[in-house]
Amino acid sequence: MKKKTGFQVRDIAGEKVLVAYGLENIDFSKMVSLNETACFIWELIEPGEEIDVDKLTTAVMNEYEIDSASARKDIEELLEAWKEEGLME
Repeated sequence: MKKKTGFQVRDIAGEKVLVAYGLENIDFSKMVSLNETACFIWELIEPGEEIDVDKLTTAVMNEYEIDSASARKDIEELLEAWKEEGLME
């Protein structure tokens, strides 16, 4: 799975949201709200590169007080949700 290009994190009224830009996302009319952890994860993922869940899990464990199994489960669920929203390919 890879992060699609053409999305940026913006701060709108104190809330972090993903917004689409560019012609490749002209049909994407949603804004996706991100909590602090989701924003942290989004910014770790490089567009177009295969996602390394192990690397993300380690980063989340180092940033937040969470065990490996919980971090991995949450990351996998988040990535699946993003895929369903059209943010991943």
